[in-house]
Amino acid sequence: MELHDSSDRRFMELALEQARLAATHGDVPIGAVLVSAEGVVTGRGRNRREERGDPTAHAEIEALRDAVGYEGWRREGSTMFVTLEPCPMCMGALVNARVARVVYGASDLKAGAAKTLYRLGDDPRLNHRVQVSDGLMKDECRQLLQGFFKELRKRGRGQDPDVER
Repeated sequence: MELHDSSDRRFMELALEQARLAATHGDVPIGAVLVSAEGVVTGRGRNRREERGDPTAHAEIEALRDAVGYEGWRREGSTMFVTLEPCPMCMGALVNARVARVVYGASDLKAGAAKTLYRLGDDPRLNHRVQVSDGLMKDECRQLLQGFFKELRKRGRGQDPDVER
């Protein structure tokens, strides 16, 4: 687990807000915010796979898409805050977008591509490196996910992903 400053915590709170919003729409509660080098939120995203019927509508992708509409947005030097460790698709998008840093809460034991299963952000074969910080507000992020799946199981649907216990 990395050390984080108070602004990191503030931005992760915004990502958690997005995650809660995803849950209200029936999606797995994962949220993300993209922050410029100057500390301005340029993109917000939440998991919208169920809502949109789109398997690529992950929180990180949605935040990147949202940032495209932000006037003057520059990817270089930006930081993505996300409640769950990015998957291979999302880490690939973050590398291609040249995002400087990824900060995530809970580790994903089944699909984590930042540190857990893969380390795409620091793979020397790729054209860009992404600094990765993990464990920020890990308990809050994990509890949100576990609570969502617990509720689904009560209703006879869904399985808990292997989020770090």
